[in-house]
Amino acid sequence: MLDKIKNSCRTTKLHYSIFQSTNDVPSKDWNSVNNENNLFLTLNYLNTLEQTLSETIGFRYVLFYDQNIPVGIAVTQLIKFNTEDLKFQEFPCRISDAIKNTFMKSMDVRVLVCGNLFSCGEHGFLYAPHISSKEVFESLSDALREIRKSEKSEKPSFILLKEFWPSSFNQSDYIKRQDFREFSIDVNMVLKIQQDWNSFDDYLDSMKTKFRTRAKKVFKKSADIIVKDFTDEDINTYHKEIDALYLSVLDKADFKIGKLNAITFENLKKTLQDSFIFKAYFLKDTLVGFTTSFILNKIVEANHIGIDYKYNKSYDIYQRMLYDYVDLAVSKKVDELRLGRTAEIIKSCVGAKPVEMKLYVRHGNSISNKLLKPLVDFISPSEYEVRNPFKLQLS
Repeated sequence: MLDKIKNSCRTTKLHYSIFQSTNDVPSKDWNSVNNENNLFLTLNYLNTLEQTLSETIGFRYVLFYDQNIPVGIAVTQLIKFNTEDLKFQEFPCRISDAIKNTFMKSMDVRVLVCGNLFSCGEHGFLYAPHISSKEVFESLSDALREIRKSEKSEKPSFILLKEFWPSSFNQSDYIKRQDFREFSIDVNMVLKIQQDWNSFDDYLDSMKTKFRTRAKKVFKKSADIIVKDFTDEDINTYHKEIDALYLSVLDKADFKIGKLNAITFENLKKTLQDSFIFKAYFLKDTLVGFTTSFILNKIVEANHIGIDYKYNKSYDIYQRMLYDYVDLAVSKKVDELRLGRTAEIIKSCVGAKPVEMKLYVRHGNSISNKLLKPLVDFISPSEYEVRNPFKLQLS
């Protein structure tokens, strides 16, 4: 059993314990580190994922201690996928034939992920402010290698840290000293919410005529669409339709790892309440789409969606969803709306700008890890175009 065994870090004074379930994690110690209540690191959120997804994903949790004082936490997921599930022509970065032929032949690949499979951003670990970046990444690397080593039957081939914002690059690059290789994937599209946007109309007024006219056309085409805020009971009632809509989007996805379902959405709503928003899109009595989002500290994070594509073009459902996300962010008076990767042009038409993100990877085998560096160098973000819909150049 991994639980409650306290391991010493090789190069720092820290110790750590690894747990296989949130039920075994000392909540007082965990919460004392997550004292600003990062939603994606709360035990309630993590327990919800664990309860609904543990059949396909292995969850591991780490607590770091300086003597007996908790100073760090980390969340990992053990996943397995078959490389045949990857659509390389639509992958969220350009991958050379060398990587495909060397590492991506038809096979099952097991990966240890430090981060959140279901959200972009720095949601994999958190340390007390006085712990240096050097100590953070040395102790984190130790713990990740220990988790990998403890998986006797299906040892992960890769360890992946996802994903870091530009403001963290100076710190996150310390992990390269632990033989991790950095690479960039497609940009995250982020809209900064301006302080003078007190309503959605204020947002529209800040747009150039061309883009404001486009927005009005979207609302005109989608006038027959009724949008409802769902409770957990509503999600349960429509769970079959929600799963079908979600799968219709997932089938178009470039990278199918980490699949949610209506039960997860229902439990997230039940657990997180107003911090988790589930909007349902109806055409008469038919559910034709849904969106989910998380209300974080001054941030709205757009998350998973579902769409019935046979209605999408005639009713501009996806474009309407993007404007509704903006409306939500303005009404919540947050600082930014994170719309995630892909669809850069259409997201830039609502005002989002591209933000580069970094990931770090290492192979479990030292020889393969040396070969990984020149191959990772072939990975680059996909090319994209963006638009500026605003009259003024906004920050």
